[in-house]
Amino acid sequence: MVTIRRSGDRGKTNIGWLDSRHSFSFGDYYDPANESFGPLRVINEDWIAGGAGFPPHPHRDMEIVTYILEGAIAHRDSSGGGGTIRPGEIQRMSAGSGIVHSEFNASGSETCHMLQIWIMPSERGLTPGYEQKTIDAAAMQNHFTRIAGPDPGDREVRLVQDAEIWAARLEAGIEAIHPLDPGRRAWLQVARGSVRLDGEVLSAGDAAAITDLEKIAVRAETDAEVLLFDLA
Repeated sequence: MVTIRRSGDRGKTNIGWLDSRHSFSFGDYYDPANESFGPLRVINEDWIAGGAGFPPHPHRDMEIVTYILEGAIAHRDSSGGGGTIRPGEIQRMSAGSGIVHSEFNASGSETCHMLQIWIMPSERGLTPGYEQKTIDAAAMQNHFTRIAGPDPGDREVRLVQDAEIWAARLEAGIEAIHPLDPGRRAWLQVARGSVRLDGEVLSAGDAAAITDLEKIAVRAETDAEVLLFDLA
């Protein structure tokens, strides 16, 4: 079964320096029909104005993944982790037993466009940690490649959960297929362009909740970039 979540139906926050869309309940936005999808708790699409960002604030017991679409974000946290994240990289912060972090646009003038993803960990009270990797750009060209999982490779970040994140950049007309094992579910998030899934066209910001399929076939209608969450 495929259930479409349209971009325009997401929650919205706009406070000047931050324009954000929420796939699931977040902050002042509450939607009982869209609180989470399995362990996937948050997908926020954020546009952060130049020179602005999130001042230090706490988190705990959450795997927080940052995926940059345009611009760059500078991150610092109380575990000693930090750096500047740019397109083609992925960052994971395990909040664990408690962490304080900040995120600011690395540019004083250009907007940063990013996805912030929260995945609920399978264990509570973990030691906080930070990790940043360069994604294998060649591997994700016209194919799905894994960028996060519980047993990460060299170009992947670790998730303390039975969950994987896959990414693909597709040229128009190309189809990418991801097999889905029995009992697992998936969430497809379109980051750019438009794709066709199960007869439906999904555009940037649209998503699909997927259950009870043996494989997920995504065909690009235009050049496109997608993230796929393979979840227990």
